[in-house]
Formats: sequence, C-alpha cells, structure tokens
Amino acid sequence: MSIELRHFRCFLAIADTLSVTRAAERLHLTQPAVSRTLRQLEDTLDVRLVERSTHHLALTPDGLAFRDQAALAVAAFDRALTYGRRSGWPLRLGHAWSAAGADTTTLLRRWREEHPETPLELLRIDDRTAGLARGDVDAALLRGDVDAPGLITEQLTTEPRVVGLPADDPLAARPALSLADLATRTIALNTVSGITTLDLWPADARPSSTITIGNTDDWIAAITGGRAVGVTTTATAGMHPHPAMAYVPLTDAPPVSVVLARRAGPGHPRIPDLIALAHEVMD
Repeated sequence: MSIELRHFRCFLAIADTLSVTRAAERLHLTQPAVSRTLRQLEDTLDVRLVERSTHHLALTPDGLAFRDQAALAVAAFDRALTYGRRSGWPLRLGHAWSAAGADTTTLLRRWREEHPETPLELLRIDDRTAGLARGDVDAALLRGDVDAPGLITEQLTTEPRVVGLPADDPLAARPALSLADLATRTIALNTVSGITTLDLWPADARPSSTITIGNTDDWIAAITGGRAVGVTTTATAGMHPHPAMAYVPLTDAPPVSVVLARRAGPGHPRIPDLIALAHEVMD
C-alpha cells in the first residue's frame, strides 16, 4: 500500500503522547484505527517504529530517527496549504531562549520596515534547535554548538556569560564572579534547550548540587525563588530583567556563539535577507 499523510500524522501523535489511547483522543479516532494505521506504516516501511507492551510504549531507534523526517513532511504539507490563504508568506524565526537579546526589538522593527510584504514571526520553542529540525520554523537563532544533521549555521556574534543570582544573594553585590565562586552552590541547568553543563567547570571543581529545569521561565523562577543560581549570557539579562534577579559578569568562562541556523536545501526565499539584516543588527 502507499503511505499517506494520515499515516505520518498518526505516528507523530503516538510519538508525542507515547500512548495509543491519547493519540486516538488527539486524532478523534478509535484505538484500533490508530493501531492499524501504525501497523500499515511499519509494514510499508518494513521497519519497527514503536515498541509496545501491556504497560509500556517507546519509540525504537528507527522511530526516533523517522519522527523528525515525518514532522518535516507534515510541516511542509501544512505550510503549502496555508500559502494561498495568507496575504504574505510568513518567515518563521525560532529561538530556544532570549532571541536576539537586546537587539530583538531592533531586528523585528527593521524587518517590518524593510520587508513589509513578508511577516516575520518570532516563536520561542523549547527545543535544542527551536523547532528547526522538525520543520516548525524556517530559521532559528541558536546558541552554542549546533550539531543537528541537515542544518547550516551562520555565526552572527558572541555573547559573554553572566551569573544569574537572587538579587539579595551576597554574591550579587560583586562586580564580577568566577566559576570557583559557584562551586558550592546549587546550579540550575536547562537540559532541554540550555547550553550550560557541569563540563563548564574543571573536572576537580564542579558543583555537586544541581536542579534540572526545561525552559527559561522555570530557570528564572528557580533562581528568584532562592533554589539555585545559574549561568547564562548577556542576552538573557537584556531580554529578562527581573526585580528579584541580579546578573553578574562571569570572568573565566568562554563566550557563547550566536548563530542563525537553517535547513540545508530549498527554504523560505527571504532567509538570505534575514541573514543579512541579522548581521547588520547584531554584529
């Protein structure tokens, strides 16, 4: 049999929910129909995408690899359908956190002035590639090393690192801090889209206490609530000032690269214009 878009949508619903029951509810189908559609997809591809037992469902390695490809196909199809319904073809710019930092407003306003026929939609997506690998956006502002296959990156600038602290923390009064100053503190680590790991510290001087969070909002809440301190870049300080938060320069950590990433191959025709403007604004 031939594979249809409904097979991709069914598989993605299962991949997102890790449940045939919840996938069926999302798709407004019966559970047998979802199971049958998944089986048809696996039989046609001749590969097992999902491992199921009575109480457990998980994607196989092939399923994990296929998920991004299926998401790209569905996103491209949905995007093509909307093309004729909009006055312009929007350019979707993703970011995992802090966008273009203090330059965000300038970037958006300059784009609107210079390319009024193409809306620029800025989307925060809590994902290491800000939705780019899955086809949710056309380009993305990303920080740190980007090693996702099929992506092309253009370096725009670098950003110094800073320490995020509760405003009433004794360290917040210092003009600058070092990694050693944080060794006895609990560190908030964004394991979904962040770039800070314990590898930032020397192996023999790493903090022993961490908490794991999944996005910038939770990172700020953990710090302002006094549960932890964190390491980020000056972009976060510019985008997320908070009366209960202090940002102090971190002197002995390397700066962070900021890149504009896009998928290899054909893409939105205005991406070169976005790259040029981002260089002009952020360099």
